[in-house]
Amino acid sequence: MTALHLIRLPVDMKALFRWAAERNLGQTDGGGFDDGRVLHHLLSEAFGKGRLQPFRLVVEPRGGRGSLYAYCRADAAGLRDEAHAVAPPEHLGVIDLAALAGKPMPDDWRTGRRLGFEIRARPVRRLLKPLAEAGKRPFAEGDEVDAFLVAVLRHPVEDRTPDHPSGGRELSREVVYAGWLAERLAGAATLAAVRLDSFRRHAASRKGRQGGAATLEGPDALLRGELEIGDPEAFQLALEKGVGRHRAYGFGMLMLRPAAGGSTGC
Repeated sequence: MTALHLIRLPVDMKALFRWAAERNLGQTDGGGFDDGRVLHHLLSEAFGKGRLQPFRLVVEPRGGRGSLYAYCRADAAGLRDEAHAVAPPEHLGVIDLAALAGKPMPDDWRTGRRLGFEIRARPVRRLLKPLAEAGKRPFAEGDEVDAFLVAVLRHPVEDRTPDHPSGGRELSREVVYAGWLAERLAGAATLAAVRLDSFRRHAASRKGRQGGAATLEGPDALLRGELEIGDPEAFQLALEKGVGRHRAYGFGMLMLRPAAGGSTGC
């Protein structure tokens, strides 16, 4: 099997906004802009559906330029060849194909190796049964709900015991989101440390059930910490496939960092 590659692709953000406006993509209720949906379409049309996925867009402080990182089973040269053959000219005004770069990822991960990580996640749960919030419309079966809100509604303060993830204390987003991430990495890796580095509400533009655009509001969390690899094959799969929902729209990419003190378990 072809090695997994980490790809970096420069993006002109102003050109991306113009491209999205011309295509009527990415606009959300309330006047927001979902760059994840826009990039999902652009990358699919330039490189093939799902090839650069999961991905993460990192925008420079002034907002003019961005770097898109992604995992892919093709190398940089193969991706450039594909885009030169099939991408419309207007797409190449948004992405800097000449500066596309990549590197092969290791394929010999070791059990117990400790690594730093960073992930932009959308920690939500798909409800298997209705869930009520006082004074508001109940969430229906199948609804996608913030994992923190689900935890608060399902575990009132008086029901929290010492063996609960909060240790009987007041729940925090950091505690709940760390538990959510640990569930999704179970077997692949264990979390040695997690912190919630930033959080905001995010309005996602998605295809609605009736075929038109729909706005889906939910959490947008940046989690950082350290993990220890459990099953090397499962860990490799977590890198390649991403973690959680909305992986095709800029969420769920595990980006690796050195562990604190440089300890790698080598």
